[in-house]
Amino acid sequence: MIPALLFILLFTFTARALHIRYSPALDFPKRAVLTTDKEITVDIPSGATGLAIGKLLFNAQVVKSSTAYFQLAVSDKRSEKVAPGSHRLTLKIPVTLALDQLLDPARIPNLIKITEGAWKSDITAALERYGFSKLQVSAAFDHVTLPTGFTQVEGLLFPAQYSFAKGASATQVVAEMIGRFQIDPNAKEILNYKGAYPPEEILTIASIVQAEADTKDFPKVARVIFNRLKIFMPLQMDSTVHYIKKVRGQIFLSTTSTLLKSPYNTYQRYGLPPSPIGNPGTLAMVAALHPATGDWLYFITLAPGDTRFTRSHDQFLSWKLIYEKNRRAGLFK
Repeated sequence: MIPALLFILLFTFTARALHIRYSPALDFPKRAVLTTDKEITVDIPSGATGLAIGKLLFNAQVVKSSTAYFQLAVSDKRSEKVAPGSHRLTLKIPVTLALDQLLDPARIPNLIKITEGAWKSDITAALERYGFSKLQVSAAFDHVTLPTGFTQVEGLLFPAQYSFAKGASATQVVAEMIGRFQIDPNAKEILNYKGAYPPEEILTIASIVQAEADTKDFPKVARVIFNRLKIFMPLQMDSTVHYIKKVRGQIFLSTTSTLLKSPYNTYQRYGLPPSPIGNPGTLAMVAALHPATGDWLYFITLAPGDTRFTRSHDQFLSWKLIYEKNRRAGLFK
């Protein structure tokens, strides 16, 4: 006699095998040209399974059979990336094309895009464009649960593309961004960091790295920050002043700007700012966790794409003259 547990496992395996087998008769034929250009908006709820999505698409007359879409969803791992929210889809199309359209950002109305290095203020504006009021967004930031040891939402809003099911609240949207941060492997490493700095400070370093350099230089910039912190040297990072002033880009930093009174002004205060100065992406987090090996204390971008590193203050001053010449020549426009 087959043990009950083994019987259940065999039955489950057999059932899945039957579902995976694609049946062309259940699908619209694949054509080079669509038979219709009619479209419909389908709302995918959060947590919807492949079977549930298939039923929604069938009821909306997008696919010929919910089973056909489910068969595709089981066999194609891309189906796991279908975001909740509204999707604009063509009627009467093959399931493969339906999946392509579900994954096409251009077909997701009101998509919220958070770029690497975006500030909380940028994200606030994006949420207001999405349709939330200033009061709703402010309340969401105030009431959302932060990971242990973190004091600010800045830095925890993971850069990605977001789409939400109809009726989602601002608090749910912000929670989703923080939740996305908490499942990223590198963010998890920061959350569990046991080194010389607490996790929020490692994330702050990542946010400075994100704002200061091209991706290829991230590990070196991180090393400069750690080297300066080690010898109690002021960080003097332009990006921290830009954060105070809410300006971006290759912007000349005046002496007056370096005198601004703010805990984020690393020209006037030693150590790190009190919290991240933006929301860093994966590569910046990796750099903060695993900086390059080197004794550099200075870096400067002489021209776009040409950033140099040194321990010598004299060398830095020599490069700074070249930078000033290139800036006046308009290379940083």
